[in-house]
Amino acid sequence: MFYEDAQHHIYRVSDLDAFPWLIHGFGTRAAQVPADLITVKQIHSSTWVAGRGRGGVLGEADAILENTPGFTVAVKTADCVPILLVDERRRAVAAVHAGWRGTVGQIARNALEGMRREFSTEPEDVHAALGPAIGSCCYEVGPEVSHHFGRTGRAHIDLVAANHQQLLEAGIPAQRIYAANLCTVCRGEQFYSWRREKEAAGRMHSFVGIRRALQ
Repeated sequence: MFYEDAQHHIYRVSDLDAFPWLIHGFGTRAAQVPADLITVKQIHSSTWVAGRGRGGVLGEADAILENTPGFTVAVKTADCVPILLVDERRRAVAAVHAGWRGTVGQIARNALEGMRREFSTEPEDVHAALGPAIGSCCYEVGPEVSHHFGRTGRAHIDLVAANHQQLLEAGIPAQRIYAANLCTVCRGEQFYSWRREKEAAGRMHSFVGIRRALQ
């Protein structure tokens, strides 16, 4: 399902390539991403914002919704989970940033609910792609975090699995949820990682949008 577009150094989802009107990708260290991406100041929240054809940085939030042709929304990550939501029926999209706080706050479900409010999206029409992120192999946390996930003491947490489960519970069909299962810590040659590189870590853009000339 996920494959590397070696020419542009991004990861894509083959199932989403079926929609000629859609632009999407998950960046790497060397990614060539579209110009003029629409972003937000990410604050590890459960808040979303609707783009409505506006450019630039759209305030403080951790998910951006859009259905305007010619606009591509994006989130930046370096271990957190980037999630792209695509409503194939109404041609609406969302880019979501889910760290542990956003996951606990169910940012992905909130973004899906936002799409329902803004675009009349129904979960059964949505595809969800969860991109490269820190894996449970490398994400060991203390009790101050683990208890939010029903664990005690130090524990390894799987943020991708937690978001996957939330999307399932929100009504997205299992066959429409795709996970890259690429650990940003383990694959240092390809991805930035805050846990591995700390302040020296760059950020990767994951983006999704509607082409200006709809097909």
